[in-house]
Amino acid sequence: MTTPTRTARTDEPASALLGTLAAQGASGALSTEAGIVYLAAGHVVHVESALTPDIGALLTHSGALAPDGWWEAIDQAGRRCRVGRQLVDSGHLAAGALELCHLGALFDAAYFVLAHDGPVLRFRPGVSHWLGAVRAVPVNTVLRESRRRRELLHRIWPEPIIDLAPLARVPGTDPADLPTRRSRTLAQVDGVRTAAQIATALACRTFHTLVELRRLAAAGLVAPKAPAPAPVPAPAPASVSAPVSAEPGPA
Repeated sequence: MTTPTRTARTDEPASALLGTLAAQGASGALSTEAGIVYLAAGHVVHVESALTPDIGALLTHSGALAPDGWWEAIDQAGRRCRVGRQLVDSGHLAAGALELCHLGALFDAAYFVLAHDGPVLRFRPGVSHWLGAVRAVPVNTVLRESRRRRELLHRIWPEPIIDLAPLARVPGTDPADLPTRRSRTLAQVDGVRTAAQIATALACRTFHTLVELRRLAAAGLVAPKAPAPAPVPAPAPASVSAPVSAEPGPA
């Protein structure tokens, strides 16, 4: 087995480098502009992205876990990268509930990391995530699921800006008779929140929220908020020249 080395920024797409690292059985953290993929023995063990709620937010906002229990596990086991194990061993969370939430968070974040398959920023061998081992997923499974989600969302509404921009309701539209989940999603659209922030507010997985938001966009009820017009610069004050004396100077 080839020992992977630390890499700096490269033009190689994240999906291609993930395939190489999987073949090498690599362990470490692969960073892109949208997030970080954590590998152990060539399998994906966690993915995080600022564009999706993290697993702690999903567990605590949904009521599956009290915030005190979450922060206690972070404090006791974070440095040892065993937060997941601590949650289960302490009785705060059932193993099945942790695994289900972990997989949801992993695939949600992987969608954003791989959505545009941008270049890799760096790979750090041997770096582990503080959550620790929950369930490892083959790289090919992560790539296939990310592609499936991207194609599904495109069929619903082909504009990916919906996933990233602050969203606003379209004026003059009538949102009557919406399904419950879609109505709850629309109620969170306020011209400020992004899809990830709406998912956090609903304690819902991001992909499910994206599906509803793209359906709302397809129905003409939601659109990216238009950027505020640039302020018009104030006119520069007219320069004042020193008065020129009409009197002749001293001889």
